Amino acid sequence: MTFKTVLLAAVALATTALNPLGASAAEVKKIGLAVSNLQADYFNQIKIGVEAYAKEKGIKVITVDAKNDGATQVSQVQDLLTQGIDAFIYIPAGAAAAAVPTRLAKQAGIPVVNVDRNAADAPGDTFIATDNATSAYEVCKHIIGLAGGKGNMLMIHGQKGTTPEVERTKGCMKAVGENAGVKVVAEQWSEQWSQAEGLNIGQNLLQAHPDVTLIFSQSDGLALGAAQAVKVSGLSQRVYIGGFDGDTTALPILAQRGFDATATQQVRGIGRLAVDSAIKLAAGEKLPAEQLLPGFLTTPDNAAKFVAEHP
Repeated sequence: MTFKTVLLAAVALATTALNPLGASAAEVKKIGLAVSNLQADYFNQIKIGVEAYAKEKGIKVITVDAKNDGATQVSQVQDLLTQGIDAFIYIPAGAAAAAVPTRLAKQAGIPVVNVDRNAADAPGDTFIATDNATSAYEVCKHIIGLAGGKGNMLMIHGQKGTTPEVERTKGCMKAVGENAGVKVVAEQWSEQWSQAEGLNIGQNLLQAHPDVTLIFSQSDGLALGAAQAVKVSGLSQRVYIGGFDGDTTALPILAQRGFDATATQQVRGIGRLAVDSAIKLAAGEKLPAEQLLPGFLTTPDNAAKFVAEHP
């Protein structure tokens, strides 16, 4: 049995456990998918997972891309709700307006599956994500171990206030708290989780804190940028860098030891679970408020496995 088969079977088992008889897709003909930013590999992989699995089920998916703009996303969702969708899969473009599309869909009587990001004051009918806190803890624990359990750390955050940013901070700080010799000396938030931001933020923070030996970047794009920043900084000491996501673009670089660790998310599995959840909700079933899938600690030693078969 292949690695991918094992993971897909686990996702199928999780959804079956919620309803042993399953739910028919017969009543679900059209799903709306609102994505925050398809320029990011992570979100694009989820889109691919949703669309491929929905096609297997005979369901049409209408996808819109907000390009990280909350106002654009609200407008896109308003348009989606006029197109006769039976369920709505929603990845918020940011924290500020995250609640609005959920409220609009619920007012229209359309079930909402939130993916990756949730709004505390207006959550979807179910929320699907990686267990961000646990995975970030594992990444930070790993790089701290590589550094001998001590050192000054920089933290390059994702978009402030979003669910993954909050949870990844929590998880990493748990690992930091377990190591008295580690101190977070500086941190900065990004807007796009991007490699360009990782480079810019990394250079600025390293200039102010040249004695750093640890960097936790909350996405692989940020981690790749931070690795570039370290490379051009001319530092004499080894700097251990952790990322997050298991991006298809970053995993080959990790395999070549371009940085030190990431958490590979089950992007295709998340997409499949989102479709199954949409079908169940449309059939009137109740689902757990949260459905968290494990991420996989990925290092140069096992990255090739995830390059060959991404979950």
